[in-house]
Amino acid sequence: MASGADSRPGLDPGQAKHARRAVIAATIGTMIEWYDFYLYGLVAALVFGKLYFPSHDPFSATLLSFSTFFLGFVARPFGAAIFGHFGDRIGRKATLVVTLMLMGVSTVLIGLIPTYETIGIWGAVALTVLRILQGVGVGGEWGGAIAVATEWGQFNKRRGLAGSWPQFGSPLGMLLAVLVLTLVTHAGSPEWFEAIGWRIPFLLSAVLIGVGLYIRLGVLETPVFEEMKAKKQIAKAPVLDAVRLYWKDILLTCLIRTGQQAPFVLFTTYLLSYGTSVLKLDRSFLFNCVLAAAATSLITTPLFGYLSDRIGRKRMYLIGAATMLAFAFPYYWLINSAIPAVIVLTVVVSLVVHDMQYGPQAAFIAESFPPSVRYSGASIGYQLASLTSGGPAPIIATWLMHTYGTSTAISCYLAIIAAISLISAALLKDRSKEDYVSVSPRAPDPDTGPPLVAAPGAKPTLS
Repeated sequence: MASGADSRPGLDPGQAKHARRAVIAATIGTMIEWYDFYLYGLVAALVFGKLYFPSHDPFSATLLSFSTFFLGFVARPFGAAIFGHFGDRIGRKATLVVTLMLMGVSTVLIGLIPTYETIGIWGAVALTVLRILQGVGVGGEWGGAIAVATEWGQFNKRRGLAGSWPQFGSPLGMLLAVLVLTLVTHAGSPEWFEAIGWRIPFLLSAVLIGVGLYIRLGVLETPVFEEMKAKKQIAKAPVLDAVRLYWKDILLTCLIRTGQQAPFVLFTTYLLSYGTSVLKLDRSFLFNCVLAAAATSLITTPLFGYLSDRIGRKRMYLIGAATMLAFAFPYYWLINSAIPAVIVLTVVVSLVVHDMQYGPQAAFIAESFPPSVRYSGASIGYQLASLTSGGPAPIIATWLMHTYGTSTAISCYLAIIAAISLISAALLKDRSKEDYVSVSPRAPDPDTGPPLVAAPGAKPTLS
């Protein structure tokens, strides 16, 4: 895997090796976490409504099923704050081991929950609690994975590419989740899938936990964090520092994701519900469409991260947001054609358009925060979008379709959130040329509060 490490003369080849290993570990770790997270969303769209929220009204059952899906997104900002604190206080590596364990164990337990027929409403309660724990785990994952992958001097000029590899873990996790579900779907009848088959992918997460832990435990802490420890510049309350000093960057980070995260949920999870219930398409066909799109993202995610190193992080993001805005109406026009070849092409292209923002996003966001609050600030801003964008997306789309009876309403929703991303990205400062690995406290913008002061040998305090 090309990690973007710099092998120029004068740079420590030993550190370059550890840098590449860190990128690989971050990528595989995020792949496992996203496999777990996406698996829930995919199965929720297929059987959770019937198994845990029985109702004579299919709309109500689907809405309740997606509501538990939403709770996983609600929990993500809390996970970002909790693990962001420890990631900036005790280290990126140790924190990421805990997030992986939390996510994996929750996923395995979901596969063991009895249905409504067996334990009644308690099945839905257990499902909801474990979904929340999943959200806490994945909420603490992203910021640390990006820090682990990018806080190396070797990546100073290739940070967009280096940061895109943990992003690469998302389509890889989606690909694995859809692939496993596809195999399980074909292994038996629809009745068998509803009774037993859907549980198998959740239980397989136990194997992935072992693999992920083995890889992550072998990675070194980042040089940036080690230097902060040596210079005693570890923030005492990184989450509070991030919110007070860099609130504007956190807000804009959340808003630039609006037109990226919600479309992704609609293009993948909601597509299964819309395609089967509205267009009456075969479930296996839709799985294959998403599978092809996820495979394409394995190329386009690092590609757009690489391009952001060439043409500029902010410029690449603005191009992606503008393209998403232009794609909002054609997407449903093409999907509604019900022509198989057109649908396949549209689903694949939808994730390419999404990746124009997703590829450069990691570096664009992480660069907005100094090392002492990078895990906290980047995580909180990134995961707040779960409340404003990704979590509500399938619920809003389901309601719009039920209320107006036309996908045009959903297209209008897509256009609005894409415009929000476009405007927000234009307002977020491009810091790609600033010193990313320096641990010297960086003063925030004049309108965001007082600067962070670090006296010699002392921890940063608020002036």
